[in-house]
Amino acid sequence: MAAFLWAAAGGRIDYASVPGFLFAPRLLEGLVGTVVLSVASMVAAVVLGTVIALLNLSENPVARWFAVAWIWLFRAIPALVLLLLLYNAALVFPRLTLQVPFAADPFLDISTNDILTAATAAFVALALNESAYIAEIVRAGITSVDVGQTEASKSIGQTPFQRMSRVIIPQAMRVIVPPMGNNFIGLVKGSSIASVIGFVDLLRGSQIVASYNLLVIELLLAATIWYLIVVAVLTFLQAMLERRIHGGSTRVNMRKRIGRGLSTPPFMREKTDDPLT
Repeated sequence: MAAFLWAAAGGRIDYASVPGFLFAPRLLEGLVGTVVLSVASMVAAVVLGTVIALLNLSENPVARWFAVAWIWLFRAIPALVLLLLLYNAALVFPRLTLQVPFAADPFLDISTNDILTAATAAFVALALNESAYIAEIVRAGITSVDVGQTEASKSIGQTPFQRMSRVIIPQAMRVIVPPMGNNFIGLVKGSSIASVIGFVDLLRGSQIVASYNLLVIELLLAATIWYLIVVAVLTFLQAMLERRIHGGSTRVNMRKRIGRGLSTPPFMREKTDDPLT
């Protein structure tokens, strides 16, 4: 690593200009675009993925096969291919029309290109692609909860919604949150594919600035620094969320508690002559 850094320092790269590019207007616009696109796509993917996971666990064979087909389809199609297909949907559907029965004029008649802009196509493509993976994560979390929990909630008269929201999901979150956090971080980086259709994200913003000053590598390094900062913040937030879900019962905390004599198993306690010990 030291040899690599030494070689990179001697390269024909203007490292001194990189800090100045961090707050270039186009790069900041791309930063906002990356964050907004990633958050919006992840929220939509979580909603879709949860619904698909519940359909996959349903006893209805039609719902179950629909969920299986959904997961197979959007895991099989690469995100970039799906993005390009949606962005060029106007080749198949030039206009979107909604006709009201017995009405002379259509209620809605709009060009597909006016709806599927670069931002919309990127949002839909990333949300659909990510929903397939979220569905499997949620399904794994739900199935990790012991069956006895469901039976116990049934015995006290809880409805299916109450069982899912009060018993199963809170326990499944311990399994769901870590991989979902990793997927979100991957989505932030994967959102850079939206730059191929003109959406201004960090990569596209750096390319726009580099087209004027021809400092391509310097702008890519500036974009990389922003990616490192965003991922560091998300990693910290994920760790805080996991700590909150686990109630602070991390391995370090358990070792500290055992060291203080709290929650020490009986076989680890020192034997004394005091019968009350």
